[in-house]
Amino acid sequence: MGKSDRKKPAKKAVRKAPTSALNGRNGSRAKFAKPETARQGAGVRLSQSAIVLPEDYRPSENEPFMNERHKLYFRKKLVAWKEEIVRQNRETLHVLHEDSAQHADLADRATSETDRALELRARDRQRKLIAKIDAALARIEDGSYGYCEETGEPIGLKRLDARPIATLSLEAQERHERRERVFRED
Repeated sequence: MGKSDRKKPAKKAVRKAPTSALNGRNGSRAKFAKPETARQGAGVRLSQSAIVLPEDYRPSENEPFMNERHKLYFRKKLVAWKEEIVRQNRETLHVLHEDSAQHADLADRATSETDRALELRARDRQRKLIAKIDAALARIEDGSYGYCEETGEPIGLKRLDARPIATLSLEAQERHERRERVFRED
């Protein structure tokens, strides 16, 4: 079979961003419509404007919720956080490779192995955090960032500033934690 006889793979359909929030748990419609996004190429991208944020910019309740300035602020914050985690992971790997010396004393070897296990466990948690950061960046791109997955209501700017990967509003998070406590006690 020649090259011209082969079938070309079918192009994948591009899914449109939802115009209204769906609750993550029960699938019902939420109260707030999410902003639409501009499409460029095959992926979903926010329209890139010439917005320049001052160094001391903080999102304000006086601005429209999740406007372009808010999105740019949170995108920069998430990207910087991710880059810092990746940098720390590289440093850890470098130290672990260099610190592979054999210890003559069993106590020193045990201490070294314990330290290495703790460091690897911490890096594994950070790997999971990177996945959450990537998911938050994807939500910024599709227009769902800043809205509660459970209720569809806006998550407070102060909460997002403190925890930019938050997916639940403060009230929904408290309900979630209460349910967790009840099930854990059973």
